[in-house]
Amino acid sequence: MGASGREAAAKLAKTLNTAAKYSIALGVLGSLLQTSLYTVEGGHRAVIFNRFTGVEQRVVGEGTHLRIPWVQKPIIYDVRTRPRTITSVTGTKDLQMVNLTLRVLSKPDKQQLPRIYSRLGVDYDERVLPSIGNEVLKAIVAQYNAEQLLTQREKVSRQIRETLTARAKSFDIELDDVSMTHLTFGREFAQAIEQKQVAQQEAERSRYIVAIAEQERQAAITRAEGESEAAALVSQALQESGAGFIQLRRIEAAREIAETLSKAPNVVYLPATHGTNILLNPGI
Repeated sequence: MGASGREAAAKLAKTLNTAAKYSIALGVLGSLLQTSLYTVEGGHRAVIFNRFTGVEQRVVGEGTHLRIPWVQKPIIYDVRTRPRTITSVTGTKDLQMVNLTLRVLSKPDKQQLPRIYSRLGVDYDERVLPSIGNEVLKAIVAQYNAEQLLTQREKVSRQIRETLTARAKSFDIELDDVSMTHLTFGREFAQAIEQKQVAQQEAERSRYIVAIAEQERQAAITRAEGESEAAALVSQALQESGAGFIQLRRIEAAREIAETLSKAPNVVYLPATHGTNILLNPGI
């Protein structure tokens, strides 16, 4: 190889070395830039943990942000409202066991996320809500009898909501809604309620029968009084008019019989003969 060839090869090698150095530098720079950026999605917030100073007292909003690699670490929180179901089996004031289920809509206080991370961590709701939910349910249910839980359900639900909201606030948790979705009693109490309902229905039936009997008694008394008064009037009429009243009753009875027979389909009415109406029955 001539001098010109060796010189060209040296230049090519130098160019390749330079390109390799630039590629490595660009790769390192890209990796450093990638580790220096982080993104907070919609409905989320970030808390920054600094390896030297601890949790920073600022909350990072949505978007893409810079951080110091290895020194700063972003902790992402979902600050949207999330549902949770809390179930508790507890005793009432009259020692009846009741099964209660609450539906809770909760979210963290956005401004207190650094304190939440320092006190409770990322799973703050899992640590707090089941325990304080059972605590509040047991404390409030113990103030009422089993029957009151049924008849005053709205009052009990409102008291649970107010008490649980205040307890959650002390942990920097906001409750948008607390509702009692399920309430059942033990089998013994359910049977007692059923027996009570049956007894009430039997009592109502007995009162109805007694009322009917009383009405029938009053009707019998009224009929008896009417018959007695009618008999007295008949007796008085007989005493005053004698045979004339009896003759009048005979005429009325004959008129009723004649009217009944005239409506029968197999009876024939003949004109008067010698002053007497003749009714014939062709079927005889």
